[in-house]
Amino acid sequence: MTLGTMATDVERRIDFDALRAYRLGRARAQLEKNGYGSFLCFDLDNIRYITGTALAEWTRGKWVRWCLLTPEGPPVLWEKSSAAAVKRELCPWIPPENIRTSIEWKHGANPRAVTESQIAKVVGEIKQALEERGVADQPVAIDDADLFLLEGLRGAGLTVANGLEALFDARLIKSAEELKLIELSASLVDGVYAQLAHFIRPGVKENEVVAEISHWLIAHGAERITGINCVSGPRSNPHPHDYSDRMIRPGDLVFIDIMSHYLGYATCYYRTFAVTTASQRQKEIYKRANEWLEASIDRVTPGATTADTAVAWPSAADLVCSSQRRPLGLGVGHGGRTTPPHEPGSPPAGACRAIRRCAGFDAWSFRRYPRLQTMNMASSGISTRTARSSSKSS
Repeated sequence: MTLGTMATDVERRIDFDALRAYRLGRARAQLEKNGYGSFLCFDLDNIRYITGTALAEWTRGKWVRWCLLTPEGPPVLWEKSSAAAVKRELCPWIPPENIRTSIEWKHGANPRAVTESQIAKVVGEIKQALEERGVADQPVAIDDADLFLLEGLRGAGLTVANGLEALFDARLIKSAEELKLIELSASLVDGVYAQLAHFIRPGVKENEVVAEISHWLIAHGAERITGINCVSGPRSNPHPHDYSDRMIRPGDLVFIDIMSHYLGYATCYYRTFAVTTASQRQKEIYKRANEWLEASIDRVTPGATTADTAVAWPSAADLVCSSQRRPLGLGVGHGGRTTPPHEPGSPPAGACRAIRRCAGFDAWSFRRYPRLQTMNMASSGISTRTARSSSKSS
C-alpha cells in the first residue's frame, strides 16, 4: 500500500524508530560477522543508514562529516560546524554528547602542514572514541578512504580494513519500513511520468524535459536527484547516458531514466515515450521486451541465481551485439549490490531487485522497460510487483 508522504498524528505510516533500529542492527550484525571492532563511515548514504541523519548533497565528497559505530552503545557523529548544534536538538536518538563538531582538512587543499595538523586532531578524536569503547585494538572498517586520513589512521597504530562490502551486505536485506519508502520513492516518479505524457511533444528540448522533471519531483517531496537521462530519436543508440538541447521531433522515441531520492531511498526508473505516434515496429518491440521481462520475473525467487533469471533473455549475439557488455538492460539489481546477469549471484530472501530489458537496437525503436521485485522471506514466491518501477536503495 502506498502511503501519504508526510507524517501525521492520526496514522502511523512509516515507523521511523523501527527503521533506525533495524538498520543499526543490520550494521552491527556485520561487525560481528566480519570480526570488525567498528565502522568508520564517510559516505553520506552509510552515515544516514547508521545514524539516521543527513545533510545537504553539497557535503558529498567534502569529508566534513563522518560517523563511528561500535558493537555497543549509540553511534558517534561528527557533524559540519553549526549543523552539529541542530542535530543535538532535532535528533534525540543520538545522545547530544555523541554529536560532535567535525574538524575539516579540506581534502588536502590546505598547506601540507595545516593538513597534517588537522588530520592529527581528527585521528586523535577517532582513536579516543575507540579506546573509550574498548575496540581500539580491533580492525576499523572504513567505507571510503582519503589518503591523508588513511595515513593518519595507520600512523596512529590503528588497523584499517575495507568495510565497504560489509556495509553493502547490511543494506541488502530490506525491512518492511524500507520497502514502504522504496514504493513511495517510485510513486513520485510514477507521478512525474504521468505529467510528461502531456509535456513531451515536438518542439520541446531534452533539457526542458529534464527541467520539468526536476521541478515536479522537488516540489512533490524528492530530496535529491542524482541524475536524469533524456535521449530522443537518433541520439538514443548508442545510448549516451545524458541529455542535450536536441529538439524532439514527430515520430521520435524519447527514453528517460530518473534517479531521484525520497528519504534516502532512490529510484532508477525508466520510461520510453512515442511522440505523436508509434510505428508498428515500435509496438512489436515493446511487446517483445515486455514478454522477456515477464518471463524473467517468474524466475526471481529466493535462492535462484541471476544466471537463472537471465536464461529467459536473449544473448548478446541474438541482439547482434559485439559482446555481453554492449546490450543495455542485461543487468539484474540496483541498490546495495548489482550482480552481472550471467554470474551466479544469488539474491537472498528479503532482497529488493530491479529487472530491466531493452529491445530494438536502432535509433527509432529502442525501448527499455523495468520492474521491481522483492524476494519475500515469508513465502517461496514473489511477494510484490511494483509495476513499472525500478528502485536503488541507499
